[in-house]
This record gives sequence, structure tokens and C-alpha cells, in this order.
Amino acid sequence: MVNSPKPADSLQGTLELLILKTLDLGANHGFGITLHIQEASEGLLRVEEGSLYPALHRLERNQLVTAVWKITANGRRARVYALTASGRKRLGEAEENWASLAKGVGKVLRFA
Repeated sequence: MVNSPKPADSLQGTLELLILKTLDLGANHGFGITLHIQEASEGLLRVEEGSLYPALHRLERNQLVTAVWKITANGRRARVYALTASGRKRLGEAEENWASLAKGVGKVLRFA
């Protein structure tokens, strides 16, 4: 039997991976994170605020990211998120899990 996460866990884990990977490039605010994901995926992925901010708060509660209020370049106040050491470790684990999952799915697609 395959040990796999529930679909909701997979979706949540994928968003977590995308956020952590984006923050691995440097601290960023929510809109910057969504913009990076959209641009890096060439428009294939869009993260809505209703998904992003609960995920960021969950990551902060789990001490995978930190957040501070800052004034942005355009003079707006924004919460800026940064990766913690635990967040970097989780990112590595999530990347390994994603690569393994993608490899398994690829094998099934080639077989079918």
C-alpha cells in the first residue's frame, strides 16, 4: 500500500513549498510572494489571498517563517516574511518529497 498524504494535505503542502521556495530567495511581503509564484510559473499558478495569508500564518505559528512590519518602497506598510532555519530545513524536505512524488507520477504516466 502506498503511503500518501490526503489530497487536502497535498494541496496545503504544495502551497507551503511554493511559499518557502519563494522566501528562500529573500524576505518578501504577501503580494510579492504571489507575484513571484505567478511570474515564475509563467502565469500557470495563481495564489489567492484567501489561501496565501492562512498559509503564511500557519508557517509563522510553526516557526518556519518570521514576520515584521515594514514600509515598502512605495511607502505602504506591509508585513514582510522571512525564512527561518527550521523553514529552510522544511523546504529541503518538501523539495525531496515533491521530487519523489513527481517521479512516481511520471512513471505511472509513462506506463499507462
